[in-house]
Amino acid sequence: MLTVRKFLAAAVLAGTALATTPALADAITLDASKVGTSYTLNYNGFSGGTTIDGLTAQTTFTLTGVTGTSYSFNYSVMNTTSDPVDSRVSSFGFNTDPNISGASSTGAFSYTTLNSTYPNGIGTIDVCFKDAKTGSCAGGGSGGLTDGVNGSGSMTLTFSQPVSTLTLSDFFVRYQSVSGAGNITSASGAGTLTSTGGSTSGGTPVPEPGMLGLLGAGLVAGALLRRRRKAPAFA
Repeated sequence: MLTVRKFLAAAVLAGTALATTPALADAITLDASKVGTSYTLNYNGFSGGTTIDGLTAQTTFTLTGVTGTSYSFNYSVMNTTSDPVDSRVSSFGFNTDPNISGASSTGAFSYTTLNSTYPNGIGTIDVCFKDAKTGSCAGGGSGGLTDGVNGSGSMTLTFSQPVSTLTLSDFFVRYQSVSGAGNITSASGAGTLTSTGGSTSGGTPVPEPGMLGLLGAGLVAGALLRRRRKAPAFA
């Protein structure tokens, strides 16, 4: 009986640890049923393989419309960088599946570039939205969002063929005018999906590993207890 008790205690501890782990996902799958749903991502900051504490940002994308060959969104970008670091968010971007054929945007990031290299070892991404008209996703000029500033607008992704389901992944932001981080003056950030919500019943569900862990632990513990009760008693 002691062994079963030890297992139950370990299972509860494991389930509790899983329950406190954030439920995160890094890809968004969209179709016409997701119109009205918002997706929020938080971004870190890094340069040369080094993570920069305090260098952060956040984006929210809301699907507003779907036609045969296009998906339209409202976007909101917040520079959440905190002291002692300062920065300016100059672009954001992501990959698409299927491949994108065109993009347009309005608002704080009204310039677009397709199939361009993103800095800091990220490599080529499918589309980026920038604060200035430049030839790459690195951004430029003196626009963008300084610490604590929010920028918004709309964007449309177009495709050469009708798209019934669209997947967005590999979300990035670009930081420029970085100070307070030693010799680092520019950096990039990778985004993690942290929440979904909206007026529709759709939305990409984010797995909850903590609940799955608790359920699995309970089922296994119950099976062991039933097996022990059915075991024959020997004199």
